[in-house]
Amino acid sequence: MLFLLSACLARLPVAKTITDPRTVLARAMSEAQLQQAVIEAAKFNGWHVAHFRAGMTRRGRWVTPVSGDGAGFPDLVLAHPDRGVLFVELKAEQGKITSRQAIWLTLLGTCNKTYVWRPRDWLVGTIMAILRGSEETP
Repeated sequence: MLFLLSACLARLPVAKTITDPRTVLARAMSEAQLQQAVIEAAKFNGWHVAHFRAGMTRRGRWVTPVSGDGAGFPDLVLAHPDRGVLFVELKAEQGKITSRQAIWLTLLGTCNKTYVWRPRDWLVGTIMAILRGSEETP
């Protein structure tokens, strides 16, 4: 966790006025850093985690091998024996959901729990509350 915090702090702009420290940290946290934190926290809380990583083609393009309608599928699938299955799309603080991601989240949300988590959700404790099975989130 300390590594994650120092990595975020290293990306902070120097000359800007800090109003809310969580806002500043959330903007500095990358999607990859958020993903690492969520995966570690999920495993610690007994979740099984699936993430499908992209690979580079011979032509230098990054793609995730998938058949059918896989484009836009959520970043993480988390399964817990007592808490069910979560489908989670991760975004940087200013990141936007694509139309294909919105379709998947809508379809999966009809019978499962779906979330879009951003760095602020991590910093205020919402993600940990959900992973721990808390009824109330901060």
